Amino acid sequence: MRQGKSVSESVIDCAFEVSSTLGAGFLEAVYESALYCELEAKGIAFERQKPLVVRYRGKVVGKYVADIVVEDRLLVELKAMARLSGEHQAQVMNYLRAANLNVGLLLNFGSPRLGISRIVWNYDETMNL
Repeated sequence: MRQGKSVSESVIDCAFEVSSTLGAGFLEAVYESALYCELEAKGIAFERQKPLVVRYRGKVVGKYVADIVVEDRLLVELKAMARLSGEHQAQVMNYLRAANLNVGLLLNFGSPRLGISRIVWNYDETMNL
């Protein structure tokens, strides 16, 4: 990761590189694979397709898969759609709760300009995200 940059800033830099190189029009899986390459090239630790579980009263009541979790601190969800809705932000918020994480990025590669939403749940400013 670059010196002095937060985890979010470093991931966003990688996403801009992918977006400017590939442009819009590919499937989400293409952008996801390209972002993996970019994160690896920058030496940023991440997990791809991380399984998450939702618990209720100690029992597993649901399962999800997060696109990317960076350094066990930042959840990254990718889309390749013309327009995002509030449901997509709610999805990231639910993933944050399930993963017990505080900050997520919703990245949309579906238009000529990369869409970036930073979603925060229970944030602690000492985390440098």
